Parts: sequence; C-alpha cells; structure tokens
Amino acid sequence: MADAAAAWQAGQAADKEVPMIADRIIEQGTLTSQDGRAAVEVRIPWYRALPGSCIAGAALTVDGVAAPEESLRWTMNNRTFTFAELVDQTGEWWFPLDSAVLSGDLPLSDPQADHEVRVDLKLYIPYIITDHGVLHIEEHDTKTMKVAQR
Repeated sequence: MADAAAAWQAGQAADKEVPMIADRIIEQGTLTSQDGRAAVEVRIPWYRALPGSCIAGAALTVDGVAAPEESLRWTMNNRTFTFAELVDQTGEWWFPLDSAVLSGDLPLSDPQADHEVRVDLKLYIPYIITDHGVLHIEEHDTKTMKVAQR
C-alpha cells in the first residue's frame, strides 16, 4: 500500500499533463479523399457520451496543411453539421463506441503516399464544474496513413 502511495505522489510531483485517451482519437486507416475534401473518422477521447453541443471545435491537418475552418464539417448519427450548428445540438449524442467523421476542404496531392493526419479536438464536459466553469479539454492525435480505398 505504501508503494502505491509513493508512486502516486511521484506522479503528482512530475506535474505533467496526461491526455485522457488521445492516442485513440483518429481511427487508423480511415482517411478518405473525394472531390477536394479529406475526411477521417474520430473517436471521443472521453469515457462517457457527450451531446453535440459539447463539441466546441476541431481542426483537421494533413501533411502540415490545415483545412480551412469554415469548410470543416462534423458528421455523427448520419447527420452533418458545421461547428456553429453543433452549439444547439442537445439531442444528438456522440457515444464512446461510435466514430464521428471530421472533414474539410483539403485536396491531397498524392493519394497513394503516406499522409500525416492530425486532429485537434475541443470538448466541454458538462457535468464537471471547476473554479473556471465547465471543464474544457483539448486533445490532439496524429497518425500516418494512406488514403483508404473504397
């Protein structure tokens, strides 16, 4: 028991930020490209479902080039939203076992090559209140993959 307490205290002393489950945000092998738009499937980096209104934003970057913010779309439950539209979506839920699709205007120069894909995700956790208001988390994931063949 003392060893466990010492290990916990050592971890606290390190005071480093530890992501929840960020290495699983991007679903490996799901990069697609069609008509100048790139898309990738993403998983929630949290252990409970969240309403769409808690998805505060995202960014999609492929090979160092970011999709324009105004072109980004979020698809879940077979419905597609802009991030401005998600603000009012309290009836649409993102579940831990479901993938959502993040897409944006981003033509890929060589679909046969390996591409570095980065997703930045901002979420509000509505049932955890801190001294600064509702908990806000920002998670990131980067994976290398080819464009999936359909």
